[in-house]
Amino acid sequence: MATLASFSLCPCSYASSPVPSSSPHSSTASHTSLGLATLRSSEPKLVFTASALGKSRLFAVTSDDEWGEERPPLEIPLPSEETVVQAPTVTASTVDDDVEIGSDVTELKRTLVDCLIGTDRGIKASSEVRAEIAELITQLEAKNPTPAPTESLPLLNGKWILAYTSFSELFPLLAAGNLPLVKVGEISQYVDSNTLTVENSVTFTGPLATTSFSTSASFEVRSPKRVQIKFEEGVIGTPQLTDSIEIPENVQVMGQTLDLKPLQGPLKSLQDAASSVARSLSGQPPIKFPIRTDRAQSWLLTTYLDSDLRISRGDGGSIFVLLKEGSELLEDL
Repeated sequence: MATLASFSLCPCSYASSPVPSSSPHSSTASHTSLGLATLRSSEPKLVFTASALGKSRLFAVTSDDEWGEERPPLEIPLPSEETVVQAPTVTASTVDDDVEIGSDVTELKRTLVDCLIGTDRGIKASSEVRAEIAELITQLEAKNPTPAPTESLPLLNGKWILAYTSFSELFPLLAAGNLPLVKVGEISQYVDSNTLTVENSVTFTGPLATTSFSTSASFEVRSPKRVQIKFEEGVIGTPQLTDSIEIPENVQVMGQTLDLKPLQGPLKSLQDAASSVARSLSGQPPIKFPIRTDRAQSWLLTTYLDSDLRISRGDGGSIFVLLKEGSELLEDL
């Protein structure tokens, strides 16, 4: 068989006795043409055979003749092709599926943000809009790229801005923005996974001052998705009074428009007094108080998490949608 000429012989060596050149079995030409490589000795020998079909066998013979005697040879099987472990292959369809899933998630996120526009973090959302938001949230949760958020705490780190909630206890706070001359500013949550602490904060803006209220809490990891939160302290920030009082020309109260132009003149005399008070209060520390109520503890389940969107569910079934500070999604709200 011609292919044996390029096949490396078995690198075994045994002490062999001299063989007269006149031996009828000393012709190497027949060895090559039959595809055999032999080791000669008067002792039992190993015969290694190879063929062009890629099959190999190892025989033990006791005869001085490399053909052996008329007896069944002892065959030592070598590994077959079935024992070779094939490496997994990545097909084009696998890559296309991953790209399609990523595109679906991106589209769902943008659709969700579009639904949040004009809802004022949920308080102004109609029942139809709430149902649509809930459906989009369910679809995103099914495609959650971080199935164990508490095992990816660095991804939770940083400041998150509240974009939507169904938590009814926050509605009175959000409704304060409907009061005349009062505006509820940013509602945020800052997570520090190194110290296992959370700080919730909300800002209020009025015609005379801007202030903030925050709560600090610690949390413990209870499962791959759930954390137990314990609120410990509340802080009322020092009011930052404005140097100039800005009074709008009119305000909406219970569906009626009130004209405030007559008040603009007298209020201008208060500007100097407001500036004096602002300077005296600016150096005062914030007011801190402990939180010791029965409702100081709660748990939070993170059902979706990526680099710019987080969806959580509270122990009362409430939903929280938060966007990471700096996310492009915030630009649409």
